[in-house]
Amino acid sequence: MSRPTPLSDRIANWLPRLVLAPSLLVVLVAVYLFICWTGWISLSSSMIVPKYDFVGLNQYVRLWSTPRWHTAVFNLFVFSALFLGLTTGLGLLMAILLDQKIRVEGTLRAIFLYPMALSFIVTGTAWKWILNPALGVQKVVNDLGWTSFVFDWIAQPTFAIYCVVIAAVWQSTGFAMAIFLAGLRGIDNSVIKAAQIEGAGLPRIYRTIVVPMLRPAFLSVIVLLSYIAIKSFDLILALTNTGPGSSTEMPSTFMYSATFRRDQMGVGAASAMMMLMTVAAIIVPYLYSELKEPRDGH
Repeated sequence: MSRPTPLSDRIANWLPRLVLAPSLLVVLVAVYLFICWTGWISLSSSMIVPKYDFVGLNQYVRLWSTPRWHTAVFNLFVFSALFLGLTTGLGLLMAILLDQKIRVEGTLRAIFLYPMALSFIVTGTAWKWILNPALGVQKVVNDLGWTSFVFDWIAQPTFAIYCVVIAAVWQSTGFAMAIFLAGLRGIDNSVIKAAQIEGAGLPRIYRTIVVPMLRPAFLSVIVLLSYIAIKSFDLILALTNTGPGSSTEMPSTFMYSATFRRDQMGVGAASAMMMLMTVAAIIVPYLYSELKEPRDGH
């Protein structure tokens, strides 16, 4: 006959669930419930206030027939490609340099990680001053005597999106470096020593052995940076305010503008769902690959 479980053991078993229950409830309500609500609004005829009728995909048709949305999607692809490529490349390079056990590693690591401590509002405001032709780089160089130097990208519709890339790369490269450095420190040194004994040089070791072993770190960096790129809002607002004109419009700023400035709540909800689908298209394959590995290894 089994003995009854002591009360203290039952409390110990239920305590983690009780502690996590409020957080789980908040996530269910504040995230998933509002995702469902936004999805329903995107299928309604909502304008200034929500309506709960059903008009099918009319709002999505309106969304994709809006030229400003096409500009936002194009800017997102340009920004994401440059942001991901430069941040990943520079982060990996800095991680490799710090992995050489240099004396000032702690100081350099703090310097590289410092921008991540700043909000995107602060970063955008600072870079707005730096890139301003009347205050920043152009004025400093002109005052030094190079009067023909021009760096007014932030005022040029064709180049303004690249100013956003510069600011975003500056802020996020240290974050990518930290992830890659953690991955490098987790690699067994015996593998590198064996390759050195075989006569392989350090560049070849990193290219053919170390970098391929950083696949999980690459996946994490790409997924997290993609999320940052897709939801970028405060950086755009502080740096360019989607200007000049709408040349730096992004899906996140389009969603805000459509919902709260142009009183097109249904179109704004449709754009939000398109952003959610984009994030899901990135996250789901990543989660699938991560969950599949233990099964394959088993």
